[in-house]
Amino acid sequence: MPSSPEPILVVGGGLAAAKAAEAVRERDADVGLVVVTSEPCAPYERPPLSKEYLRGQAERDALFPLDEDWYADHDVDLRTSATVVGLDLGAHRATLADGAVLPFSRLLLATGSSPRMLDIPGRDLAGVHYLRTVEDADLIAATLLPASLENGGRLVVIGSGWIGMEVAASARSFGLDVTVAGLDEHPLEPVLGPEMGALYGRVHTDHGVDLRRGEAIAIVGAEGRVTGVELHDGTSLRADIVVVGVGATPNVGLAEAAGLSLRSRDQGGGVVVGPALRTSHPDVLAAGDIASIPSPHYGRPLRVEHWATALESGTHAGRALLGDDTPYDVLPYFFSDQYDVGMEYKGFVDLRRGGYELVLSGSVDDVELVAFWLRDGAVHAAMAVNVWERMDDVEELIRSRRDVPRAELEAFTR
Repeated sequence: MPSSPEPILVVGGGLAAAKAAEAVRERDADVGLVVVTSEPCAPYERPPLSKEYLRGQAERDALFPLDEDWYADHDVDLRTSATVVGLDLGAHRATLADGAVLPFSRLLLATGSSPRMLDIPGRDLAGVHYLRTVEDADLIAATLLPASLENGGRLVVIGSGWIGMEVAASARSFGLDVTVAGLDEHPLEPVLGPEMGALYGRVHTDHGVDLRRGEAIAIVGAEGRVTGVELHDGTSLRADIVVVGVGATPNVGLAEAAGLSLRSRDQGGGVVVGPALRTSHPDVLAAGDIASIPSPHYGRPLRVEHWATALESGTHAGRALLGDDTPYDVLPYFFSDQYDVGMEYKGFVDLRRGGYELVLSGSVDDVELVAFWLRDGAVHAAMAVNVWERMDDVEELIRSRRDVPRAELEAFTR
């Protein structure tokens, strides 16, 4: 791609933005490169925020794939606490909240997602928290530890997805009484189905978590501070702290205002991109949480809000910013650590569509197994729970598209 007097602009404060900047610099040491993030620090990774960082087992520096010195050392103009509020794609200009205008030759949007907010009474009480940023994690940790030192410190987690269950596990390590209120019969059920959701439910109850099924309709308090949560069935849960984890919404406002093509919500949402992560404007790319990426394997666009997608799509987008049009073809992957239970998941299933068969290898009772989801005989996804170094084998099975005998899958962990 011919050089341009205008720099490449990367907008975002997460892993995708960091990996894109790194990929650009690995291939071109001289092209102008600006990274703009609304957060007060360099782009960082978010998975530790609900796990080891929240528990005080990882230092803040461990969150950064590239420290702030890297940007200066590699002649990258890093602008923190700066928010892009408008894009003029025709003029190749970005406007910041302070009125500054940044010209660009190519643009990557890696704006991530934001926690879905509750719209119920009491949502603004002190002691009600969401977890997305490192500042959120610092505030929650600073609240959890003192509460754990007080007799009967109580946390209520609203939502039984990954963030909620990881926070619940971390809070138990502080010694808090933890109640999780979710909409489904089992934790993580929309993603893992009832059988594997029940497994995670047992793991948490074995560690003392009180699991409740019910929609939160109000957060109650006294003197401006949370004291409890009311569920739709009339149940009252006492709480000194509430953490809300009811999903996330992709930050596509900037892309939408600029006229870029978006997916509808029932199609998974996000910014429409092509195989090389280019949006409907040829000089604008998208990566990470907001990107709805065509999957050659699954034959449909996927928008996946996980660490590995940020890692892989950010790197891929960095190369594409320099003209590499190689199609993106990475199977989704994510992981979670809760108590002494670690898991890795590769592939993609939409359990809302139905038609999947679950095949297990290993022991549910011992929480050491691999779960396979099949459709029409082929493996579409698999989750390894306390079984390690098998993701390459899982990927081979998924990509083979073959009709895999059940006996072969059942023997996978032997």
